[in-house]
Amino acid sequence: MPEKITSEDFLNNLVETVADSVSKKKSVSFFEEEKSNSVVSSFNRLFGRQRPIHHILGGGKSADVLLWRNKKISASVLAGATAIWVLFEWLNYHFLTLLCFAVVLGMLAQFVWSNASGLLNRSPSKVPRLVLPDELFVSIGRSLGAEVNRGLQFLQDVACGGNLKQFLLVAVSLWVAAVIGSWCNFLTVLYIGFVAAHALPVLYEKYDEQIDSFVYNVFDQFQNHYKKLDSGVLSKIPKGKFKLKKHD
Repeated sequence: MPEKITSEDFLNNLVETVADSVSKKKSVSFFEEEKSNSVVSSFNRLFGRQRPIHHILGGGKSADVLLWRNKKISASVLAGATAIWVLFEWLNYHFLTLLCFAVVLGMLAQFVWSNASGLLNRSPSKVPRLVLPDELFVSIGRSLGAEVNRGLQFLQDVACGGNLKQFLLVAVSLWVAAVIGSWCNFLTVLYIGFVAAHALPVLYEKYDEQIDSFVYNVFDQFQNHYKKLDSGVLSKIPKGKFKLKKHD
């Protein structure tokens, strides 16, 4: 009879895997045959990547910001996001309140500008008009649509690609995001994701070997337990007898 897997044994094995990965900082690849076929490096890369993380993020200014190529710009963007989160979460401001305050301040500045010339006995000055171009909104809409379509395509590729380790990684990531979403509101989740986007890529770029070895070591344990589960439970599930006819 196949070995029975309990939740306690699974957790103990997983904890031992984490401890071994932290102490050794190197491990074998997820599949032995993949190690022999690796040409780029001596160990597997996360998601099978072969390009630098900067190219994967797009290789443009956004990738420079996420990887802290210019520390002043990256710090400014992160500080701005933090200020917005503090205003809405800690100070309990609402978007409509801040919008009305900003409009009132803008109107007050224009009122003083247009009437200050009369108080100073000068010719009236013309206040410049603020007009947003239509191309700006079109560009934003196209960018959002492209990102949404790319995300949907990635999820479909993972679901239909037949790569078990990639599928499990995405499923666990979505499960973690769902758990985090149940703890806090949507704005806090966005802020956590924004901070993670500015922290995880640069950490992965610096410690990619240790992270890759750790992740694949954990996946190796999941693969072993899945094989036991397949041999003990899944293989005993009766399958349909319907077969497609082969045409010569």
